[in-house]
Amino acid sequence: MKALCWHGKKDIRYDTVPDPKIEHPRDAVIKVSSCAICGSDLHLFDGFMPGMQSGDIMGHEFMGEVVEVGSENKKLKVGDRVVVPFTIICGECDQCRRGNYSVCERTNRNAKLADKAFGHTTAGLFGYTHLTGGYPGGQAEYVRVPYADVAPVKVPDGLTDEQVLFLGDIFPTGWQAAVACDIQPTDTVAIWGAGPVGQMAVRSALLLGAKQVVVIDRVAERLAMARAGGAITINFDEESVLDRLGELTGGKGPEKCIDAVGMESHATRSIDSLYDRAKQAVMLESDRPHVLREMIYVCRPAGILSIPGVYGGLVDKLPFGALMNKGLTVRTGQTHVNRWTDDLLRRIQEGQIDPSFVITHTVGLEDGPAMYKTFRDKEDGCIKVVMKPGGVRA
Repeated sequence: MKALCWHGKKDIRYDTVPDPKIEHPRDAVIKVSSCAICGSDLHLFDGFMPGMQSGDIMGHEFMGEVVEVGSENKKLKVGDRVVVPFTIICGECDQCRRGNYSVCERTNRNAKLADKAFGHTTAGLFGYTHLTGGYPGGQAEYVRVPYADVAPVKVPDGLTDEQVLFLGDIFPTGWQAAVACDIQPTDTVAIWGAGPVGQMAVRSALLLGAKQVVVIDRVAERLAMARAGGAITINFDEESVLDRLGELTGGKGPEKCIDAVGMESHATRSIDSLYDRAKQAVMLESDRPHVLREMIYVCRPAGILSIPGVYGGLVDKLPFGALMNKGLTVRTGQTHVNRWTDDLLRRIQEGQIDPSFVITHTVGLEDGPAMYKTFRDKEDGCIKVVMKPGGVRA
């Protein structure tokens, strides 16, 4: 089969690789109908996440048709159409029983590596480094899905791929980020980053009743999409984020702040961002936390910081004194996808939201290597890329 494979920093190739097979009775094999490039894939593309090996299959946002089912899998049958969450879960361990699916205790087959890196293992993830299991990803024609009798979401008739594909990652990620904010009707929610997760967080925060949502970015197309979703926008290249948030909140700051950027903050004019880039260049710091620092500084005392943006290692110069003395609450983590999918699928069916609004580019899987660069560099108005194995269908 064909798949997009990582071969080093900024080197994604459209390769021929072995077809996946059933390896355990609970498995299924999925023929991929649609997959996407996620912002967190760019951390692998840019070489900032450890644990990748040459030839690893990329991608963790995908869906398709079941073509083979293991003998113990009673949930799925051949022909079922499913979205596959990026978190691989067993459904049986203590964390899964509590709904903390992203820290499933059983599915990371490289748990000892994760224990050393993070203190405890996380769940296994598709297409996302050997720290999270080294599982082949979904930017491929076919995917083996372990524990496929638990996580896959069956797609009801009448819904397109584009409507439901993002149930596997960015929609529940944006939703969890907003839920973590414990939004009240009087709240201002400030969101750093108007990429795909930020866009989902905008719609989620408004669905959950926020008074106003403010989005900070600098890319015109992203800011326009956020405004179309009901947000007030701040272009950080053109005005002061601190001053504008002060104006919008009567000088008190937003009650809730969401970091939808993560480890590759692109601030260019601040002293701290120059410091981060210099330390990162000589490998004295792995992540650029400008957004975290700014959120801690501007958030209203006793507020909440929600961090869906991915961080991979070490950050420096966090104003922890401000965090502690202002009494801020921090909530973060990979997404507990299956905690939210039933509710979000219902909202799609009822017409409360159509997540396909975020798609700007649809291409064949073979065009993926070029689209990684287009997406990373935000060229051609690119906000979200969907890829179709076998080519784009009319």
